Amino acid sequence: MKNEILKRIISSLILIPIAFFFIIKGSIFFIFFLGIFFLLASYEWIKMSKSKLIKFIGIIYLLFSSWTAYLLQDSSVHYFLFVIIICISTDVGGYVFGKLFKGPKLTKISPKKTYAGATGSYFISIISTYFFVNEFNIGLNNDSEFLICVILISTASQLGDLTISYFKRLAKIKNTGILLPGHGGLLDRADGVIFAVPFALIFNYF
Repeated sequence: MKNEILKRIISSLILIPIAFFFIIKGSIFFIFFLGIFFLLASYEWIKMSKSKLIKFIGIIYLLFSSWTAYLLQDSSVHYFLFVIIICISTDVGGYVFGKLFKGPKLTKISPKKTYAGATGSYFISIISTYFFVNEFNIGLNNDSEFLICVILISTASQLGDLTISYFKRLAKIKNTGILLPGHGGLLDRADGVIFAVPFALIFNYF
């Protein structure tokens, strides 16, 4: 168990700066990054899914999510980073609070998810992004708008996690792949992001 946590921490310390580099650089660098992400995520999805229809729908959605990521990054790098930080904080908060407080299970879809974990996801997301918002102007006019934005994007991220967990249970697998030590596959780590980014783009427009 401790070995897996160590692997997760080390791989995160490597992967997060790499992802942030491509996001901040933008332009052709970010397009290249999205292209690699789409191909690898699509491969994992095809390998995991049994139905041809589900495979097709999943690939179309991954393409749509990658396109919205490009649009969001192109419109505001700081807002895009804000969304990614929410997704990372949602994962961290859910994992830490779930391990510490345990308690009632959230859903049968993902037995490890608890109400304590969901609460921790919101709490850590709000704390971590509050300092980010104070440093950069990302178009949120007041604290109420900030809280609504964080809670909605964190919710979308958690729904993404649950959705991929559901399809993993259908496929009777623990992880979508072995690409990321301590995490599993790319979809295991980016499940929240691929749901949160399209939602964040819509929120940004309206």
